[in-house]
Amino acid sequence: MLARRLAVSGCLAIALCSVAIAQTQEKKPPKTNPLLKLAEAWPEPAVLEARKTEAQQRPLFQQTEPLAFTLTADFKAINKDRNPESANRYPAVLTLVDARGREQTLHVRLGPRGHLRRMARTCDFVPLRVELGGNDLAGSLFEGQNNVKLSAHCRDDGEFDQYVLREYVSYRLFNLVTPQSFRARLAHGTYVDAKSNKKVATRYGIFIENENDVARRMGGRIVELQRLQFADVDPAALNNMMLFNYMVGNTDFSIYALHNVRLVQMPTRTIYTVPYDFDLTGFVNPPYAAVNPKLGIRSVLDRLYRGPCLSLDTMDKSVEAFRAQRTAMLAELDGLKEMDSNARSQAKEYLEGFFRAIAQQNNVKRSFVDGCKPNPTM
Repeated sequence: MLARRLAVSGCLAIALCSVAIAQTQEKKPPKTNPLLKLAEAWPEPAVLEARKTEAQQRPLFQQTEPLAFTLTADFKAINKDRNPESANRYPAVLTLVDARGREQTLHVRLGPRGHLRRMARTCDFVPLRVELGGNDLAGSLFEGQNNVKLSAHCRDDGEFDQYVLREYVSYRLFNLVTPQSFRARLAHGTYVDAKSNKKVATRYGIFIENENDVARRMGGRIVELQRLQFADVDPAALNNMMLFNYMVGNTDFSIYALHNVRLVQMPTRTIYTVPYDFDLTGFVNPPYAAVNPKLGIRSVLDRLYRGPCLSLDTMDKSVEAFRAQRTAMLAELDGLKEMDSNARSQAKEYLEGFFRAIAQQNNVKRSFVDGCKPNPTM
């Protein structure tokens, strides 16, 4: 009933604001020299602390129950926009009920995003960036945010809901290990075509924390630097990232190419690595997932450690943060009632394979020390 009410409200709102919706043609702004960011002066410590508190308290991430919403737009046009260089924006109406039970209507702009999931052969429904500028967001779930990523369902099929749920859990699992990670909010969206007022789909999705808020929570700022080596970044954060990616069976990342990793620079000039985008993993294992044949593994279900070669004592200390969260991680899976029993069983079995690999020192030696190949520019 809630989804139906939100859908009707969204359709009425968009009908009032526009009879015929047209896309906004835009060009991507020219890239700036990323080194300029490194030279910028830092705000006073009190300003950084205020930003940290504000980012930490974003209303969207204070609760965990699925956020019901309706999004009304010209999805035929949006899902035809497959060029990754396109900067087109499409007007839309986002309707939801906030934490106080109040219905809210926001006029937003949608931008298709991504690479693999933006390809027509991969997904029928593209991932989206929701731009919120121009709304009065005070008191809303999106207060303080200019834009937020929405990882959608890819295909209108119940099985793809399960892949979304597994990717959502991936974010939650890394949150248990370190706060230096992206937060995510599970959502249940009804998508309505603006021209026909017909429902396109009702599926699960994920609102992903804005990267600048991740940096603010850490007391730093995002920097765009490529060709970094392991020695250029914080070793503890690097180890956490590499072990997490091993845990979920992720090889689709690179700090050298700045792919599916965000870099957060601190006032001390230390750089932290924060991974995101976990659909191409063994833990999620969607049908379109594949691995680079150069890596020497056959599928995403095969784990591969791609981190720095460390001593056994150092590596054993690094895995302790993961060992300590085993019970909480399994509870996270059990607590996600939206996941079906088959998907939960598969996810648990895959996760337990990781915990067997770190159970004792001899397991750690076999999994991460023996045969580790030095690769300082992963």
